Amino acid sequence: MIDFNKLKQIVQENNSFLLTTHVNPDADAIGSEIAMYFVLKELGKKVFIINHSSMPYNLEFLDTDKVIEQYDEQKHQHVFDEVDVLVALDFNRSSRIVSMQSAFDKSGKLKICIDHHQDSENFVDHFFTDVMYSATGHILYDFIVKTGIVALKYETAFPLYAAIVTDTGSFRFERTTPELHYIAADLLKHGVVPGDVLDKLYDQSKFSKIKLTGAALDSMQLYGDDKKIAYMVLKQDTFKKLGAMESDTENFVNYTLSVEGVVLGLLFLELKDGFKVSFRSKGTIPTNKLAGEFGGGGHINASGARINNAKLEDYIPKILSKSEEYLKSK
Repeated sequence: MIDFNKLKQIVQENNSFLLTTHVNPDADAIGSEIAMYFVLKELGKKVFIINHSSMPYNLEFLDTDKVIEQYDEQKHQHVFDEVDVLVALDFNRSSRIVSMQSAFDKSGKLKICIDHHQDSENFVDHFFTDVMYSATGHILYDFIVKTGIVALKYETAFPLYAAIVTDTGSFRFERTTPELHYIAADLLKHGVVPGDVLDKLYDQSKFSKIKLTGAALDSMQLYGDDKKIAYMVLKQDTFKKLGAMESDTENFVNYTLSVEGVVLGLLFLELKDGFKVSFRSKGTIPTNKLAGEFGGGGHINASGARINNAKLEDYIPKILSKSEEYLKSK
């Protein structure tokens, strides 16, 4: 159980905060940063939001005040030196912030982690984590409401709704509980319009993303003796040809589970300095353990791994073989 009173104490006793999240952030990551930003600003705190990745274009609507910055070592080192607290949101391993990892790990400032993923490493002073939460935004909602640290307002309710709706797959995933629907209803009472959020999240894609979706679907193949594994592969030349970005692939892997009989899906993305693989599963197939075999992690049914300085072609057969092992063990 998360000690929200301890988190409240840390917030109240310190004056300046640096918020950051994982590489290639999703709406839970960005929404949590923005919600926490507004909480801290209402309390009169000094707040910076600095991320390794640039802001995905489809999430720019969450940053209404344009406060999120992309990390530059020379420009931002003074922030690590000056703030009182470093806040890790929606990740539990410092490698997930890539270029910021060294500055984060070396900092002697107070560090806290607010997160809902499994298999955490010991990289901060205080953890406010619980894997039973549907999203980091869900944790922040409870923090605000249960401690009364500030009154819930539209400016915080909007990004929290975006965080929760995406990490629950629009309320389809396992951790969608009756309580969560009550929370969603409360956020709507504070002015959130679901159609507005969903339109901005899913129905404002660039043409390049739509074309990339087609390329991903065209690459899909079935694997294994019983064809219960589906996978897709996207290479750099496809991104270049279509003018698409890595962030355009958010949720692509979910298409693999739409195939009849498939219970384990993978998406391989070739990067400039290695590759990324996303895992999705149905039932009790532990994708977090599977991803852990390759240095990654996540949730039971949704995980990922990034491998730098490696060729995608060398790993696809290994990862598919290991995936089949996990499937057969369940």
